[in-house]
Amino acid sequence: MGILDDARALTEGGPLCDACLGRVFADRSYGLTNAERGRSLRVAAALEDDEEPESVDPADCWVCEGLCGRFDEWAERAAATVEGSDGSEGETVEFETYQVGTRAPPLVEENEALLREMAGLPGDAGEPFKSEFNREVGKRFGRLTDTVVDFQRPDVQFVLDIDSDTVETEVNSAFVYGRYRKLVRDIPQTEWPCRECDGSGRQGRQTCDHCGGSGYLYEDSVEGLSAPLVLDVMDGVEALFHGAGREDVDALMLGTGRPFVVEVKEPRRRDVDVERLEGDINAFADGKVEVEGLRLAEHDMVERVKGLDASKTYRAEVEFDADVSEAALSEAVEELTGATIEQYTPQRVDHRRANLTRTRHVYDASAELVDDRHATVEIHGEGGLYIKELVSGDDGRTEPSLADLLGVSAVVTALDVLAVEGEDEPFEREEFFR
Repeated sequence: MGILDDARALTEGGPLCDACLGRVFADRSYGLTNAERGRSLRVAAALEDDEEPESVDPADCWVCEGLCGRFDEWAERAAATVEGSDGSEGETVEFETYQVGTRAPPLVEENEALLREMAGLPGDAGEPFKSEFNREVGKRFGRLTDTVVDFQRPDVQFVLDIDSDTVETEVNSAFVYGRYRKLVRDIPQTEWPCRECDGSGRQGRQTCDHCGGSGYLYEDSVEGLSAPLVLDVMDGVEALFHGAGREDVDALMLGTGRPFVVEVKEPRRRDVDVERLEGDINAFADGKVEVEGLRLAEHDMVERVKGLDASKTYRAEVEFDADVSEAALSEAVEELTGATIEQYTPQRVDHRRANLTRTRHVYDASAELVDDRHATVEIHGEGGLYIKELVSGDDGRTEPSLADLLGVSAVVTALDVLAVEGEDEPFEREEFFR
C-alpha cells in the first residue's frame, strides 16, 4: 500500500487537519512542516482521483481538536510569562536560550493511536503530537523573543500543560565565576549557622547566648560578603556559594586566590557588568575579602570548581615547646619533602568528617628559624593534606610530622594559604563561560 493510499485511508475516518495528516508520515519525507506535508498529500491524492482537495480547519479536526491551530497562541502565552505581560508580578526575565515541553491531553494521544490503527499503521509511525507541538510553538516563541532553542541547559524552560490550560515557566540558574582572597582571619568561607540555636538566634524565648542572637557563629563570611551582591544585581531568589575546597576559618587565603562560583537561582537579569560587580563586592567587603576575575559562567563550571583536584602552598607560623636548632629544622623539612603522609581524621574535625586514614603527599617543604622557639614553614602539598596536623602530629594521628621529626611539641599559631595550584586551564576555556 502506497503513501497516497495510506493518506486516503486516514482522511476517510473523519475531518483531519493537514498537520495531523502530515504528522503520521513525518518519517517518510523531510524538509516540510507536518501541515505542509499533509496538504501536499491531500492535494496529490485528490489530483490522482480527479477530485478537488478539501481543506480542514484544525478546529474541526477529530484528532487534535483544534490544538494544531493554536501554536501562535501558546507561543505568545509563553512569551508573556517572561516579559511581565501575563498579569503576574515582576519584571521581564533576561534570557538567550529556551526549551519548550508539552503535556499532551490523554484524549489527543488516544485519538492519535486510533488514527494509526484505522489505517493499519504502526503505533509509532511518524511523529508524536507533543513533539510537533514543542517544535512549532518553540519556533514561534524564538521568533517572538529573538532567542534560540537549547536542548541541554537553556536559560528558561516552558511546560505547556494543555489539559490544565497553563504555562509552567522555570528560570534556570545563572553563574558567576571568580577567585577570592581572604585577607583577615576568623572568617569562614560560607555562612556558619550556630549549632546551639540551629541558626534561629533564639533558645526558647531567650536570645541565644552562644551566637548573641545573630544565628551565626561568625559575623562575616566570604559568602556573606560576596553572594548577596551577586544575588541583588541578578535579581534572583537565592544565591549559593560553591568553592574549590576551603581554608580553615583562622587561615588567610592569599596569592591568586581560590576559585569559586556563585549560583543565582531564578535570576531576572543575566547580562550584568561583572567588572562593576567586582568593584562593588570589594568595596562592600572593605578589605576583609577581595574578588577578581569575575566572569559569567555556564552550569558545568560548578562541578569543575567543586571537583578541582588542587595542590596548595601554605605558610605556617610555628611555635615549639623546646629549643630547636637551625640544622635540626633543616633536616626535618628535608625529610618531609617528597614524603607520603598518613593522616587519621584530625581530632578538630572528627565531629564532621568520617574517621579514616588518608594518604597525602608533601611535594616540597622549607623553613626559616625565627628564634629558638619559632619558625616560618612553607609546605606545598597535595589537596586534602592537613597542615596543622602535619606540624603537630595530632597525638600520633599524622605520621610523619614535623614535631615527631624534631622530637619536640609544635603548634601552628598562624596559617596562610599562598596558592591554590590546580589545573587552571579548564577554567580558561571559553566553553565554560557565557
